[in-house]
Amino acid sequence: MNIGITCYPTYGGSGIVATELGLELANRGHNVHFITYSNPIRLDPGIPRIRYHEVEVSNYPLFQYPPYCLALASRMMEVAEDYQLDLLHVHYAIPHSISAMLARQMIAPKRRLPFITTLHGTDITLVGADPSYFPITKFSIEQSDGVTSISEDLKRQTVEVFGVTSEIRVINNFINCDLYRPDDQKAGAAAYAPGGEKLLIHVSNFRPVKRTLDCVRILAEVRKHTPAHLLMVGDGPDRAPAEHLARELKIERHVSFLGKQNHVERLIPLAHVLLMPSEMESFGLVALEAMACGVVPVATRVGGVPEVITDGESGYMETVGDIAAQARRAVALLTDDTLHGRLATAGRAQARDRFGTESIIPQYERYYEETLAGRR
Repeated sequence: MNIGITCYPTYGGSGIVATELGLELANRGHNVHFITYSNPIRLDPGIPRIRYHEVEVSNYPLFQYPPYCLALASRMMEVAEDYQLDLLHVHYAIPHSISAMLARQMIAPKRRLPFITTLHGTDITLVGADPSYFPITKFSIEQSDGVTSISEDLKRQTVEVFGVTSEIRVINNFINCDLYRPDDQKAGAAAYAPGGEKLLIHVSNFRPVKRTLDCVRILAEVRKHTPAHLLMVGDGPDRAPAEHLARELKIERHVSFLGKQNHVERLIPLAHVLLMPSEMESFGLVALEAMACGVVPVATRVGGVPEVITDGESGYMETVGDIAAQARRAVALLTDDTLHGRLATAGRAQARDRFGTESIIPQYERYYEETLAGRR
């Protein structure tokens, strides 16, 4: 198949999933065309069967805000015509699904060009629920030729919030367990913890919903019981407050703020425990990445996280904001090698068996085929 993929090409989970999906589809023999305003962060140039098409937005003085949605629709139609795309697959509803709908309409006099929308979370729970975007988000979902959701919880929220009656197919996020794998030696950890402390890691966009400051507080509690060092991977509005809190708690020497990283698969295996204290997670992709790397997640019981982590078997889940409970779980994992080994092994197996690319990517291929055949 010839497939067009549009996503936000930045460090958010939706862009990462879309990029990884394109790579996996290309490996399976499909031709994949990324259509977006910049090269997706995890898309290296020169990969066979993958092309990138930039969307250029003219910044005329007449426009207070450049009309990216319209430029994207035009580019989608051009690429669909030039490369005979079979379908468009857009990730994150706004504005991508509206652009795809316009592209479908523009090319309709010549042929059919269906599009599939994948819902990732905040496009529904935050952006879509905003009164300014509610009608257009609902309309874009209903106009899609196919709709997928990354978790049962997000599907439920979409139906409840928007009253969607058409089918939403749940296709979970996935992991390439050949790329994300354990590092039992953890030799690279010494670069961050030369004293031999075990590593905790947090990976996010540092927005308030991720409760980044909770990670610093958890570290402070953990260090009362055992040596530990925290890797903070990512950037965003809560980075400066988190750095300030680390200084305030006098643990700044035990926290490394690494900023945005393109290859988290090299960093995650260095750690023993992942901290994911979020208020909201529609799936929790970083928890899955950690499990595949033999790193045990200590997370919060929110959204789609219980669909990823089996509490007490492949990780732990606690109440949002319960610093003491999350710290206790981390201390137990850092000080009991047998416990850590058991959960790490189970997590790796769960990631491979339930969420491996061999299980999930064929689900997308079948859904493409159903959508192309008009069976939805």
